[in-house]
Amino acid sequence: MELHNVALVSKVGSKESEDAVKKVAKKLLAKKSKVYTVSPVEVDGAKKVNDLEELKNTKLDLTITLGGDGTTLRTFRYLENEVPNLAINVGGNRGILSEITISQIDTAIDQIIADKIFLDKRTRVVASCGGQDFPPALNEIYINRQNLTKTSLFEIKFQSDTVTQKMDGVIVSTPSGSTGHSYSLGGPILHESLDVLIITPVAPVNKLPSIVVPDEKIEIISSHDSNIIMDAQVIKTARFDEVITIKKYKKQAVFVRLKKQGLRQMSKLGF
Repeated sequence: MELHNVALVSKVGSKESEDAVKKVAKKLLAKKSKVYTVSPVEVDGAKKVNDLEELKNTKLDLTITLGGDGTTLRTFRYLENEVPNLAINVGGNRGILSEITISQIDTAIDQIIADKIFLDKRTRVVASCGGQDFPPALNEIYINRQNLTKTSLFEIKFQSDTVTQKMDGVIVSTPSGSTGHSYSLGGPILHESLDVLIITPVAPVNKLPSIVVPDEKIEIISSHDSNIIMDAQVIKTARFDEVITIKKYKKQAVFVRLKKQGLRQMSKLGF
């Protein structure tokens, strides 16, 4: 893989992560790559941008995230196209999405340049409501009631089926997100390569299990005003009478992997 343009993203507020970005930037600059860093990180020879939004019209060959899963999720939210990402766990809690630690960066760069890697493509989802498309999510979209004093009636439509149930909210997860909040609520762990979605009820009045559905359009209507939360980072709102549509995003998230490994996320959880 040729590394003409590379963007480095650090964990917000982490000096350890920012220092790691500087270290990686210098290695890439020595390889004659054009390097972009995200504020506040500054490196001589690299170009600093305020956020990844500024790079939407730049043809990036690679992004490298240095932090935890939150940093990786934030980065993919800005990547409209299938730009590969190398996720390095620097100060993350679990780093389930990460491929390496900072000590392995030299090996990783050499393998990437020699094209001795493989690309792991993951499904992303996007929500829309009221004629507006929201930012894509890699892990999940969580819809919950704004009024916490009343339990909402949720109507969930997928294919020709409809599920109606009183509950606090509903999570629509990708296979990547199956080890996140859906898993903590009893949802199944899915192989990351599957092209399906998981609908997981949150505190349903009548016991209702998670439902694995084909990767198609899902429509959700709540009897109360709702929050629409993308990857636990971006919050939008919907009125009680608005249809929230969730479907597969047009482009996948692409991870750089140095070696093949089955059920990566399960191994990170200690299974």
